[in-house]
Amino acid sequence: MGMTMTQKILAAHAGLDSVEAGQLITAKLDLVLANDITGPVSINEFEKAGFSKVFDKSKIALVMDHFVPNKDIKSAEQCKKCRTFARRFDIDNFYDVGEMGIEHSLLPEKGLVASGEAVIGADSHTCTYGALGAFSTGVGSTDLTSGMATGQTWFKVPSALKFNLTGELQENVSGKDVILHIIGMIGVDGALYKSMEFTGPGVASLSMDDRFCICNMAIEAGGKNGIFPVDEKTIEYMKGRVDREYKVYAADEDAVYDEVYEINLSEIKPTVAFPHLPENTKTIDEVKAMEPVEIDQVVIGSCTNGRLSDMKIAADILKGRHVAKGLRVIIIPATQTIYKECIRLGYIDTFIDAGCVVSTPTCGPCLGGYMGILAEGERAVATTNRNFVGRMGHVKSEVYLASPAVAAASAVLGRIAGPDEI
Repeated sequence: MGMTMTQKILAAHAGLDSVEAGQLITAKLDLVLANDITGPVSINEFEKAGFSKVFDKSKIALVMDHFVPNKDIKSAEQCKKCRTFARRFDIDNFYDVGEMGIEHSLLPEKGLVASGEAVIGADSHTCTYGALGAFSTGVGSTDLTSGMATGQTWFKVPSALKFNLTGELQENVSGKDVILHIIGMIGVDGALYKSMEFTGPGVASLSMDDRFCICNMAIEAGGKNGIFPVDEKTIEYMKGRVDREYKVYAADEDAVYDEVYEINLSEIKPTVAFPHLPENTKTIDEVKAMEPVEIDQVVIGSCTNGRLSDMKIAADILKGRHVAKGLRVIIIPATQTIYKECIRLGYIDTFIDAGCVVSTPTCGPCLGGYMGILAEGERAVATTNRNFVGRMGHVKSEVYLASPAVAAASAVLGRIAGPDEI
């Protein structure tokens, strides 16, 4: 019986010739990730268990990105614990104020993840790295502890869903619209503990940023991971970033999938997820047919849509325009490198001239931490990944998930709108 991409990677890391769905395995890890929220929990358990060393100081990444620069005493104490741990074990990949970025944008940018590798992170959106043809998934902080100490962890091998992509995206449609369309189609538990494998001729037309975005939100469909095949774009992205040998895996022709979905990219339209679940999607055409949905805030950034291409999309729409009166717009480049490129390309001037505020890289508003908390009754359009009740602030606030193009257009018009309306 053939194996999927994910199953091949897991088999290799478990030292087995083959694995099958449902099988319990112990696999070696290429990278273990934590941030300033999940890291302290893992470190506490590490110390409680009496571990005296990490398995490999070059294969642990600690990224201070959720509440950094620190917003209060508690967040400062959390970061201090991570800093102390990083110094104690001389962790190579420790990223703090001035060098940090949003973890799931930063790690690929730094070349810390490559095709064929196995990665765990104490953050649910660790599944982002499947865009590089890696197996990556989120785990709990206690599971991460054993990963830091031993360099391995256990998995139940997931079954898989196959998404056969054809066609090409239309103008002003991006990877965010693709994944929102898919989640709207299969639901937030439609891929529960399954690998979401994206394949087909349509893959070639998707940028790496599109693929990162799509894999990032696999968890919002309940997926164990999302993964793309490795092609010329993948290899070109890794060139100059990844300084080690890597392996490329491809699914067998007779690989077994629980379901196969046909997705024509050319038919996908700008899509918005209404409160309070990512599956509650409407196309922009459906939104236009409704009463206007007026908004109070727009956030463009996050591990989902804070990359340079996202910044360009927003800047192109905002250039020469101004955000609607009374509207707050927060722009968050995902890494310092992206921030510098935004300065060089004039995007920062465009954002400020349009009435936006530009933040240092942070996850802050996405999880309702800081840098954009919503009050009772307020509505936000955000390029983030979750819109649960109270996700960005008050339990009676509302979050609408959208692409950078829709978010920027909405910022100009003060209501949810498509880029063709301005």
